[in-house]
Amino acid sequence: MGGSSIYGYLKNPSMVDYPGCLAAVFFTSGCNFTCGFCHNATLMGRRQEGLALEALSGACVAFRESWVTGAVITGGEPTLCEDLPDLIRFFKSFGWCVKLDTNGSMPDRLETCLPLVDYVAMDVKAGPEGYPELTGYGQIDRLRRSIALIRDKAKAYEFRTTIIEEFHDETQMAGIADLVQGAQRYIIQPFIPSENLPEPSFRALSRTKPETLRRIREAMASHVKEILVRGD
Repeated sequence: MGGSSIYGYLKNPSMVDYPGCLAAVFFTSGCNFTCGFCHNATLMGRRQEGLALEALSGACVAFRESWVTGAVITGGEPTLCEDLPDLIRFFKSFGWCVKLDTNGSMPDRLETCLPLVDYVAMDVKAGPEGYPELTGYGQIDRLRRSIALIRDKAKAYEFRTTIIEEFHDETQMAGIADLVQGAQRYIIQPFIPSENLPEPSFRALSRTKPETLRRIREAMASHVKEILVRGD
């Protein structure tokens, strides 16, 4: 058997990464964003060699015996992987629902995958003008197209933002509101500092306060059908 684009996976099934599913979480490597607050910094940059399909298949069999009902493909950025549609089909062959996490930068590949996946989560990291500063990525038209595709064609989905108090001011949130206007579900979650973050300046920031998340939730509620705070 050949190789896969899966670089690794969580040892234990997750009850928080896929709404409604006990899920196995699989990671691809490589990302075209350079977010200084990324908690998966080891998966940034260039893609790395993935697991052999035989080893991946063995892991999936073990997960299935542990009552797993879903697979999460996250990263890194999974849509950088040319074999992503085949990978989704591979996980579906175990009888699982499949959730895809994405930054929205590859709308063509995303469009190919949307009929195959059961749930999509796209990070909306900033307002349009804030993307280059926060992520190093500035092709906003691609992000807008991905948002439109998800909103119109995904079976189930969420958009989500990690709120950094020092960055996500009213201007940024107004830009995000414009991007996700009319979305079925929008999630906000706190920034959590860590010594392992790739950019030192982010390591010194404070965790997002619950009252900040509540205030943003109230301000954004009229723009989307459902808004939730996760991890406060």
